[in-house]
Amino acid sequence: MENSHRFFRNAQCEYFPCHQGVDPACFNCLFCFCPLYFLKDCGGRFVLRQGVKDCTNCTRPHRPEGYDEILARLRAEAQAAKRAWESGEA
Repeated sequence: MENSHRFFRNAQCEYFPCHQGVDPACFNCLFCFCPLYFLKDCGGRFVLRQGVKDCTNCTRPHRPEGYDEILARLRAEAQAAKRAWESGEA
């Protein structure tokens, strides 16, 4: 894969790859900090440690299909927030 709006690999990063289990050739660094982190149920593999998410075992944002999964979830969250706002629940 080449660097684009959907994929970015920084192989020179001192932490690359920061998660095990993803082929380094396909490792996407675009979401180095996951945009779903602050969601209570982000859909990823995390462990709560003293109230803080430890996402060490989550490779979702770094897999090739992660971009589409995360954008779909962000769209769904935006739609849910819009419906809540319009109904006065927000």
